[in-house]
Amino acid sequence: METKFLEMMAEVFEMEDKVMLMSDTFRDYDMWDSLTQLSLIAEIDDVYNVVIDGEAFKKLTTLSDLYEAIQQRMTPVN
Repeated sequence: METKFLEMMAEVFEMEDKVMLMSDTFRDYDMWDSLTQLSLIAEIDDVYNVVIDGEAFKKLTTLSDLYEAIQQRMTPVN
């Protein structure tokens, strides 16, 4: 699942040719801006059917933090 997540992140940040690590601080990427943030939130909703509100999103700093936030909000499949 982490591989799929990292692939999605590379696409959103247009960094398909770079190695992304779960320990990366995504806000430090060159592509990070308000439009990228909106794109990222929309992509998370589309791919994972998860919504992370603005206040919770502000507290996330690394890709690992973001991944964990998604995992916590996913509805278990019965």
